[in-house]
Amino acid sequence: MALLTIDLNALVANYRTIAATVAPARAAGVVKADGYGLGAGIVADALYRAGCRDFFVALTGEASVLRPALPADARLFVLNGIAPGEEAALVAADAVPVLNCPADIARWGAAARISGRRLPAAVQVDSGMSRLGLTPDEVAAIAADPGQLADIDVVLVMSHLACGDVAGADANAAQRARFEQLAAMLPPAPRSLANSGGAFLGGGYHGDLVRPGIALYGGAPQEDRSNPMQPVVAIDARIVQWRDVPAGTGVGYGLTSVADHDRRIATLSYGYADGWPRMLSNRGAAYVAGVRAPIAGRVSMDSICIDVTDVPHDLLVAAGHAELIGPHQSIDQVAADAGTIAYEILTSLRHRHARRIVGLREQEDATCGS
Repeated sequence: MALLTIDLNALVANYRTIAATVAPARAAGVVKADGYGLGAGIVADALYRAGCRDFFVALTGEASVLRPALPADARLFVLNGIAPGEEAALVAADAVPVLNCPADIARWGAAARISGRRLPAAVQVDSGMSRLGLTPDEVAAIAADPGQLADIDVVLVMSHLACGDVAGADANAAQRARFEQLAAMLPPAPRSLANSGGAFLGGGYHGDLVRPGIALYGGAPQEDRSNPMQPVVAIDARIVQWRDVPAGTGVGYGLTSVADHDRRIATLSYGYADGWPRMLSNRGAAYVAGVRAPIAGRVSMDSICIDVTDVPHDLLVAAGHAELIGPHQSIDQVAADAGTIAYEILTSLRHRHARRIVGLREQEDATCGS
């Protein structure tokens, strides 16, 4: 079984770096997709201790699961709006839905009337990403008929940057201007535009609340700048065995890797069933005793072969494990090798790992799951 180490001290340090960068705006914590695969309850608890009071998930079901783990003064937002029939569950979870369309507004207004009180909500506008949020015409219709929001307590007006991870993108300034224009047509409320990348674009993007996600977990917030975040995740996979293979020998399914000289091949107990991208077949590497060991052949469901020819024999014998993510290889490097992004690497991690939590809550769970 592979070992997944989660460093809560690094998580908190990343939160504090972002909070200091965006002050006097507040920094929230995006903990959707089970805390980016690391365990939403564990992550939210650490962030709450660090001073975070605003949390974002994507789905009502995620809010229902997470709410019991949060103190009463923590606000819990649901990004993907209200599916028909979810109103009661949102009220029960004391969750704040993000209203993305007129149907969301109508459903939440009806729920408020049933409950006999105004219910809190965030209103999202589409400032140029064409993904979620009220269109300019829909915002204009609300401005002309503000009674649509009469039963709703609008606690946040928000949008989302499409190119916040690229500091020089012209789209950022255009979205900021459009957001300010649309927000001014809605009831006065705190504003939120910036994500992880937006947190580092300067104060003009911070508004009242910044919503970092990947940066909390150690991913680079901007692709064209050095990463100021501390690594939160490490993965070490067990070396099952190794063998010497002569030149001309094929390795793995399809024999897609053929030794062009005598090589030493080690097999790791790890594969795409654990969340390692199959796209890393014959690409990328692991590290054994600090020595780079390229992946040889296809990534299988439960195993990966790596070329350990350059690893001294005594170090290979002593190692026992290979580093897949850690001091020598970040999640961003793994993602680049796989042709994807750090978000996908983290959220693809399966529950077959032994999980070791270090930092604020030093503990070790040697069983499957989190």
